[in-house]
Amino acid sequence: MSYIASVGLGIPRHELLQSEVKQLIKHIFPYDEKQLERLMPVYDHARIDKRQLVVSKDWFKEEHTFKEKNDLYQKYAIEYSLDAIDSCLSNKTQLTEDVPYEAVDMIAFVSSTGIATPSLDAYIINERPFRSDVARMPLWGLGCAGGATGLARVNDWITAHPEKTALLICCELCSLTFQKDDSSKSNIIGTALFGDGVGATLLIGEKSPYLAHIKKTRPKIMNTSSHLERNTLSVMGWDVTNDGLGVIFSKSIPGLVHTLWKSHIYDFISKNKLSKEDVHSFIAHPGGKKVLDAMEEVLQVTGEKFLHSHKVLKEHGNMSSATVIYVLNEWMKEDVPVGEHSILSALGPGFSSELLLLEWYR
Repeated sequence: MSYIASVGLGIPRHELLQSEVKQLIKHIFPYDEKQLERLMPVYDHARIDKRQLVVSKDWFKEEHTFKEKNDLYQKYAIEYSLDAIDSCLSNKTQLTEDVPYEAVDMIAFVSSTGIATPSLDAYIINERPFRSDVARMPLWGLGCAGGATGLARVNDWITAHPEKTALLICCELCSLTFQKDDSSKSNIIGTALFGDGVGATLLIGEKSPYLAHIKKTRPKIMNTSSHLERNTLSVMGWDVTNDGLGVIFSKSIPGLVHTLWKSHIYDFISKNKLSKEDVHSFIAHPGGKKVLDAMEEVLQVTGEKFLHSHKVLKEHGNMSSATVIYVLNEWMKEDVPVGEHSILSALGPGFSSELLLLEWYR
């Protein structure tokens, strides 16, 4: 088991309102009036007000090669990951004092929106005074599930090494995967949903001397569960083309919440000897409006238990793996009573579901 001590965010500097995205799409894609009338409601119904991107809106009006996109991915992934890490290790509202870079025993780096070898954690280690013997865990291809899966795998490592600390970085620059000549429905939905963001999370073992740095009530990871559904490979992922990474986004995802996710979460709650009424909050990755609505329908709970999932979607859009870290950060600002339980969840390619049971400790 491990304690989630602090979170830091790397928020890109370019902000686009959803209304601006709508106008941009009208100029980029050669749709006639009838097609626009059919497509534009996607933007209005997404429950997203604004998003942050690593590039300006003019970038989307031009053609870019896969190499150009990936070069920008590497540049900005390093920049904003460092912002998130610096913020995480010196978070004055969540830590009593800064945690030094040298205290980090393992770095896990999660991303699916670009490629790099050596993996980007190596670049990050060269930019800050981390120890040369720091363990590394690069995780690629987990998509929207990556934040929850990353937390679960880091928790496994900390559980085996309870005296240690670990840093999880979830970095997704979805805007750089945009394909100007792809007028498919999946690409249109992607432009209505996805934004850029980085989240860093510090996890501390039960025997670590850095437990004393934790301020206020913090969540402890008590249990985790993974589920991969067979024969659902085509639901979500990338179509790798000469132009880069083309989004695959099936309309069946909300339906899978009512089947796959429903079975998984009720079984998880039962195995942990809880009822859904015992769960204080659901720290859910907000894949989109329809996904959040489906989760609330499955659990028959009010939106208050998904409060910050709605808030993050509205203010940042879907940032793939990083999104659930943003939601976690919002809940960590709350004064959640000691002993309460939360369930952190995310869905991703495969098609997969990841669940973590958190208990709030002081």
